[in-house]
Amino acid sequence: MGQLFSAYLDSFLNALAVEKGLAAHTLEAYSHDLNLLADFLAAQGVGSWEESRSHHLRTYFHWLKERGLGPSSVARNMVAVRQFYRFLEKEKVIQENPVPALISRSRARKLPQVLGQEEVRRLLAQPDPSTLLGFRDQAMIELLYATGIRVSELVSLPTHQVNLEADYLVVRGKGAKVRMVPFGQWAKEKLVQYLEGIRPGLLRRRESAFLFLTRSGRPLTRQGFWKLIRGYALAAGIEKRVTPHTLRHSFATHLLEGGADLRSVQSMLGHSDISTTQIYTHLSRTHLKEAHRRFHPRERGG
Repeated sequence: MGQLFSAYLDSFLNALAVEKGLAAHTLEAYSHDLNLLADFLAAQGVGSWEESRSHHLRTYFHWLKERGLGPSSVARNMVAVRQFYRFLEKEKVIQENPVPALISRSRARKLPQVLGQEEVRRLLAQPDPSTLLGFRDQAMIELLYATGIRVSELVSLPTHQVNLEADYLVVRGKGAKVRMVPFGQWAKEKLVQYLEGIRPGLLRRRESAFLFLTRSGRPLTRQGFWKLIRGYALAAGIEKRVTPHTLRHSFATHLLEGGADLRSVQSMLGHSDISTTQIYTHLSRTHLKEAHRRFHPRERGG
């Protein structure tokens, strides 16, 4: 890859890190995707970003699909390319943005997978609360569903950011933004029992600032908790693909179905743009349509 390509890439990634505070793994994904594009353009005889045109990018995305990349990977590439060319435009590196309308248009979002309330109950019933780790897992799932926080926010949560008197968490989310997220009585009871009877047994006189710990007294990883959730979902007979983010989606959807207003849900989720939260209103409408179909007398053949 030529120096003209790499110079602007480094500037873009630095800007993302400073201005948006993106996580390291997200920056690595962006870097991988855009370096792949730069190599592709160079192989096509394109000498710099300024020389790239819409037909080059269309060919690139067609090439990605031919390589067998799945829809989610191609979509991630599209996001990286769209943001990068906006950066080049803003920095006046390019006069005209070559990203074709096919990519620039907001693509229709796939509705997220959501658990029903009965499925949530079955999931919560899987950990064995008679063991230290089983009780910890139950408390983590309970808190995740009670607050809708991200799994990265859950595993990195310090104990001093849990307010058991006022029933809320202080969460540091994306872009280092801090928000307060309330939790209810069920989660509070689990937290109190965990802090008093379970966490000391995991610490074994060691010290840690983190709330949820492994048997060795260290914080869980995102990947480790993902595996736990998946295992419990399978044990509960839930056929859907369940991840920690599924509980975040379920939290938001169930709140809206229960009558919560969109702005409150936006605040709890930590979305900077309400349009991100609005996807859950589509799920809510689906719920309303199903309720109408099931309970309206004319729909029931009355």
